[in-house]
Amino acid sequence: MFMVGIVGYGVYIPLYRIKVEEIAKVWGDDPETIIRGLIVEEKSVPAPDEDTVTISVEAARQALKRGQINPERIGAIYVGSESHPYAVKPTATIVAEAIGATPQLTAADLEFACKAGTAGMQACLGLVKSGVIDYGLAIGADTAQGAPGDALEYTASAGGAAYIIGRKDLIAKIESTYSFTTDTPDFYRREGMPYPRHGGRFTGEPAYFKHVISAAKKIMEKEDLKASDFNYAVFHQPNGKFYLKAAKKLGFKMEQVKPGLLTPMIGNTYSGATPIGLAATLDIAKPGARILAVSYGSGAGSDAFIITVDDGIEEKRELAPKVREMIKKKVYVDYSLYAKFKEKLKMA
Repeated sequence: MFMVGIVGYGVYIPLYRIKVEEIAKVWGDDPETIIRGLIVEEKSVPAPDEDTVTISVEAARQALKRGQINPERIGAIYVGSESHPYAVKPTATIVAEAIGATPQLTAADLEFACKAGTAGMQACLGLVKSGVIDYGLAIGADTAQGAPGDALEYTASAGGAAYIIGRKDLIAKIESTYSFTTDTPDFYRREGMPYPRHGGRFTGEPAYFKHVISAAKKIMEKEDLKASDFNYAVFHQPNGKFYLKAAKKLGFKMEQVKPGLLTPMIGNTYSGATPIGLAATLDIAKPGARILAVSYGSGAGSDAFIITVDDGIEEKRELAPKVREMIKKKVYVDYSLYAKFKEKLKMA
């Protein structure tokens, strides 16, 4: 049976940044406590003309550069996000038009908090594996919301990643996938509300850790593997603390998980978090390297993937900007500009 995997990948991270110290100064918090507690130093901020659509389009274009395929061969486009600009009007159709995809495709927007992007990868994986389509494009992107003064304001950021899934000219094989899902209301936003609410103590153990660790353990049991059998591991990163704690609980060492840990530099990109962390890992992984990637979405669920890097990555890796190169290009803003860009100031 033919193998299905990643043909191309691309990332987009906004240029603007705001430091934790700048946010803490406004609300009277101790920045050192915030940085030490969350392991976040600064985060990305979308410009006034950037949203989930523009981020998705840029990431998709980078993925096409690496994939080296005609966009008209894409048979499915899924955009996972919890910040789609339209409540009724798909992001996916705009992306399809912008990249020059044929109208003869299926397209949809997906929502499952921060794991909607990996859900799209699974959908594309199934369609390609069954022979229904040749290539699928899955995107995870967000311009995350955090209420003024809320703890989320220190981490909620913006960015996205796109993956072309196919069965020819692979840069990495998707060997296995597994999902773990329950009804755990740790984080939610009702229709029409500008900012989400979070469940405090439910956010950690019964939500994030239960799902991430369960999905990781189950897929490793399924494939008879353990932490030491992987070169790298990437987890959803609402903050650096949760990411590192999950890795430790599963038996992974710092050198295995550090390449994908980006929250300290760009914050939590929500639906983009695990896909961008995976992209940063693919940027450095050698052929034959085995990667465990586990997403998490509040509500709650985790998607786990076992990915093996293929020889094809060597010639495609340099065709588009690498994640850490993109992170280095930045312009800092103060809280007033940040509030303006994020439209936090509302008219009475």
